[in-house]
Amino acid sequence: MCGIVGYLGKRNATPIVIEGLKRLEYRGYDSAGLAIIDTEGDLKVFREEGKIIDLERIMPAPEKSFGNTGIGHTRWATHGEPTVANAHPHICCRNQIAVVHNGIIENYKLLKKKLISEGHIFVSDTDSEVLAHLIGYFYEAEHDLVTAVKEALKLVEGTYGIAVICSDNPDLIVAARKGSPLILGIGNDEFFITSDVSAIIIHTKKVIYLHDDEVVSVTKENFEITNIDNEVVKAKISEIDWEVSSIEKGDFKHFMLKEIFEQPTSVENAFRGRLDHKLSTVKLGGLNMTPDEFRNIEKIQIIACGTSWHSALIGKYVIESLARISVEVEYASEFRYKNPIIPPGTIVIVVSQSGETADTLAALREARTRGVKVFGITNVIGSSIARETDGGVYIHAGTEIGVASTKAFTSQVTVLTLLGVLLGRMKHLAPTYGKKFLEELKMIPNKISEILENNHYIRNIADTIKSSTNALYLGRGFNYPVALEGALKLKEISYIHAEGYPAAEMKHGPIALIDKNMPVIAIALKDEIYDKIISNLAEVKARNGRIITIATRGDDSVQDFSENVIYIPETIDVLQPLLSVVPLQLLAYHVADLRELNVDQPRNLAKSVTVE
Repeated sequence: MCGIVGYLGKRNATPIVIEGLKRLEYRGYDSAGLAIIDTEGDLKVFREEGKIIDLERIMPAPEKSFGNTGIGHTRWATHGEPTVANAHPHICCRNQIAVVHNGIIENYKLLKKKLISEGHIFVSDTDSEVLAHLIGYFYEAEHDLVTAVKEALKLVEGTYGIAVICSDNPDLIVAARKGSPLILGIGNDEFFITSDVSAIIIHTKKVIYLHDDEVVSVTKENFEITNIDNEVVKAKISEIDWEVSSIEKGDFKHFMLKEIFEQPTSVENAFRGRLDHKLSTVKLGGLNMTPDEFRNIEKIQIIACGTSWHSALIGKYVIESLARISVEVEYASEFRYKNPIIPPGTIVIVVSQSGETADTLAALREARTRGVKVFGITNVIGSSIARETDGGVYIHAGTEIGVASTKAFTSQVTVLTLLGVLLGRMKHLAPTYGKKFLEELKMIPNKISEILENNHYIRNIADTIKSSTNALYLGRGFNYPVALEGALKLKEISYIHAEGYPAAEMKHGPIALIDKNMPVIAIALKDEIYDKIISNLAEVKARNGRIITIATRGDDSVQDFSENVIYIPETIDVLQPLLSVVPLQLLAYHVADLRELNVDQPRNLAKSVTVE
């Protein structure tokens, strides 16, 4: 959600931190700030509401804000409105300590009351300012910044990723994490602190992912990682395996469009090396399960949020169809606050693009307290979900910058479909089906490319509905969750109210909304229930609804019901969602672009939701 960037080295920190913050703009934010310790040893703080460009307008030229140590932040408002006073960094009463913070301090009111009684004066409405004052309180007693940070954090309840600097120690940054991602980047005689590696990838590919309750103290010469109880931690240095070009738009107008067009590659990467043609099955070694353990699975619970929840719902349809195992899909935010029933023989799968989604992490931890095996499906190597699960599968989608997920969704669906085939082959699925599945899956990337060739045609259709205020999405079977996802995409980036429904449910209420002004986007592909959804479209047509149909290539009969038809290639039923969702992604993108909206950074949304 919020973004943190810190620098300590021989170069001027200001342009490096600002550049890093710009690379985190996709995460969603409403104010930004920077603190440096200049060459005179003075702490300088600059903050502004709005975008980073607004922050740059109030700052002096880089040569006049020169310092080798700096921290910056982009804030997404939780406690307090997006104002200058509430922007980070926050400073202590003596104006010598500056703190940037991601997360939520749950007991901030109690801590704030105590600090006020000690004479501290607060100037913001945030929970984060408490950290600056609390660290300052202990610094006055200890005169050691690392100790002061640790003592302060021992009193904190909640989540945090923080970076701290102090004018008394100009060559020191102290950073810590608990429940909010934080990364140390190791350069040549310089170090970086960030919440997201995309902020520092142009400077270094060597990183250390901090774990919960770990504190790193960074100087110009070295770093040391300890836990909050002063025990030294042996750090593991990881190498980032992607290039700067993956976080640049290239010739595309928006990151979202670029990522839609990357799906032939990202889907192939999700199944690359995982197909076993000899046994007509798939290989998912990261799950760390024996064949007998797979066969003994009696139930699966999949936990996710948002777009990942939709991919999980497709996974339910696929796994139940192919493996005949009961699958329950839960919203992570609901799972964590109820008393979940997890029968013997159940495994839990958590799905999250970032691997840091707060509700999903909490649900994961709740499931583990019940003694059940928990597996993760995520995109980010070294993320919290990757570390805390018993095993899992990386989707290998590459960096996704657009807030509205596209390629991560199809990669998640690919992996869940692979799991369905694996479980099916372990139980009763014939090798002839396994062989056909592998053959069809290998053709999916090319078929996605064929759909993308209709980009301009889909933009013309988008132009016909860009002024709508509502839209209805219909699908059945494997494509019902796709209808949900299509509606979510339109809502997220175009701000048009949209709902997805199982097509047959339309007559149980939503049909009352149908009129000549209501676009109805229907997925009507050739499958076992094709005739049923055609009947549903006839009901819409009889009420003068405007129908845009996603249909199987060669199906001319849908034109009798449709204002516009988008044809996609044919494939087997379980793989249809990988194709049917692509035109819906393009439709949502073009509607938003035609409405001249900020496609990559829709209002009120953030890429990685690391707070409740």
